[in-house]
Amino acid sequence: MKEARRSGERRLVRALVRRLPLLGTLIGLGFAVWLVATNDLGAVAAAFGRIGVAGFVGVTLVRALVLIVCGIAWARILDGLAPAPASACLILRFVREGINVLLPVASVGGEVLGARLLTFWGVAGSLAAASVLADLLFQVGTLALFAGLGAGLLSQIEGAQAAELADWTLRVLAVAALAVTAFFALQRTGIVRHVEDRIAALGRRFVREAEARPEPTRRIQGALDTVWGAGRRGRLAQSCALHAVAWLLGAAEVLVVLTCIGIDHIGLTDILVIEALSQAIKAAAFLVPSGLGVQEGGLVLVCGLFGIDPGTAIALSLARRVPDVVLGLPSLLVWQNLEARRDGVRPTAPTCDRP
Repeated sequence: MKEARRSGERRLVRALVRRLPLLGTLIGLGFAVWLVATNDLGAVAAAFGRIGVAGFVGVTLVRALVLIVCGIAWARILDGLAPAPASACLILRFVREGINVLLPVASVGGEVLGARLLTFWGVAGSLAAASVLADLLFQVGTLALFAGLGAGLLSQIEGAQAAELADWTLRVLAVAALAVTAFFALQRTGIVRHVEDRIAALGRRFVREAEARPEPTRRIQGALDTVWGAGRRGRLAQSCALHAVAWLLGAAEVLVVLTCIGIDHIGLTDILVIEALSQAIKAAAFLVPSGLGVQEGGLVLVCGLFGIDPGTAIALSLARRVPDVVLGLPSLLVWQNLEARRDGVRPTAPTCDRP
């Protein structure tokens, strides 16, 4: 009875975990609809219409440039370790983004599939996973630094609301710094090897003849040790710097949209604050796919500090979702094409003719 009860509890937990992204999607979508409906729809439509084709093309080109920079950053981590060319990382970086922004998965779902797809280029699965973990560390770490820059700039602006938001952001970043440090320590101190050993031990208890199977020669911890090995600091520093550049380039999306709408009282410092804090708010809600509702609410909050009305802020958010679709849909098609080609070349098991 106890075993049956435990089995039922495990199935319930797995079902809840699988449904978390879908639940987050529904909650985020509902919040986004409420946010749009409770504001002046005419103002949102008017601001969105003023962006024009040139504005949407500009935002899409900026996003493509950002993803290219991020793809190069990922390739620098793998440089000298894997046979995959840099072009594979560039292609898969677009695929990772497309999965994260268009499918009902948490914002790390694209990273999991990206690591798997990288094995199609002959990269060992453990090394592919290790490269993604390192890439995520640099991405999150540089975002924290970027958000800290935004909070620092915001603290120089007069007003109780700006000071309160800056203080709240700095406190959250202090917690984020601890999380990033723990994530780095997880990769560097061998904890992953301990986790793998525990999982292997559990597997031997529940899988028949598991003891007879050879242990993998390249586990994730070993691959992480290789990624962080001596003599690779230059490549890792380049990857980290490229991620920092990518976050700064993202501010150009805000600049393009607000310029097209006709907002001319916003300076470069204000744009950096808007981009940094809105990205930090969106990242904090990573369980909500594509930050539905969170991105819109964050922009309304931050833009309001600079005299930008909610209708314009929502239009800015909607405009920034255009590249999600324009670049995301082809990326999903590339993903499906890669899967189809992989299945097409996979050898079939030999069959024996019956006499």
